[in-house]
Amino acid sequence: MNIIERGRAIVSIERDALTDIAANIDANFVAAVELILASPGRVVVTGMGKSGHIGQKIASTMASVGTAAFFVHPAEAIHGDLGMIARDDVVLAISNSGETEEIVRLIPVIKRFGLKLIALCGKKESTLGRGADIWLNAGVKVEACPWDIVPTSSTTAVLALGDALALVLMEKKGFNKNDFANFHPGGSLGRGLLVRVEDLMHTGDKLPVVSPGISMKELLREMSGKRLGAALVCAPDRTLLGIITDGDIRRIFQTMDDAMQKTAGELMHKNPRTIGSDAVGGAAVKLMEDNKITALAVIDAGGKLAGMIHLHDLLRAGVV
Repeated sequence: MNIIERGRAIVSIERDALTDIAANIDANFVAAVELILASPGRVVVTGMGKSGHIGQKIASTMASVGTAAFFVHPAEAIHGDLGMIARDDVVLAISNSGETEEIVRLIPVIKRFGLKLIALCGKKESTLGRGADIWLNAGVKVEACPWDIVPTSSTTAVLALGDALALVLMEKKGFNKNDFANFHPGGSLGRGLLVRVEDLMHTGDKLPVVSPGISMKELLREMSGKRLGAALVCAPDRTLLGIITDGDIRRIFQTMDDAMQKTAGELMHKNPRTIGSDAVGGAAVKLMEDNKITALAVIDAGGKLAGMIHLHDLLRAGVV
């Protein structure tokens, strides 16, 4: 067996399954979205085995992007966990065959509770497909394993269909990046959206600021004292004129014999990269990465120098 060729073949089978799933999205998908949007309750996701693992991910994704959702194990549900389900909830049940015993046993209970049932399964004429209020076609032509048994293409397809459902709901609800950040305050994604440049920037006496006429000796003293790896060259009214970095200093001394006789205004980089004080930390990181720099001058709403932010500040804050 050629390992590379076999690996590519497996991925290609799953890719083709996703193409088929995309083509199967129809009016039933619209109905599922509208049902969940209209429901005052939550989405209860359930599935057994591999489908259960996928269901947990779908529930987690929904919850993180504005649709209240949680996972209930079907076997645990029929042994007491049904008490977690409220009458306004919508059940999203996953079973490739539509005949999974634990799922099938839940159907009459779901009906007795008067709950709406959305089925993600591969066979409309299965017990689950017939019992559902809405059937979403998650069928695949073949699993990626050589015996057409191991859940592979089918679980990939259901995961993609669940993601599509979660993200369409997110967009229909107007859930935005700030909402996402509020749901993820503990991770770097959330901090990158919640933490603002003004929360981390250096200001006042900690800010390395020099006038354009300052000598090299005074410039070095200012940069060494403030320890931010750069100095900002400003006019008396705080208009930013340029920037000089540690790297600039090293290059200057390597190429200029009269470097000590130069002024900051003669050595500075004009029109340095800047960022607004109200920008989010993630935007500062991207700007630094795109320009391969480690510090940014921070400008206030009036266009005047407000501070400086260094990559290390963002690292300490967990934004990176």
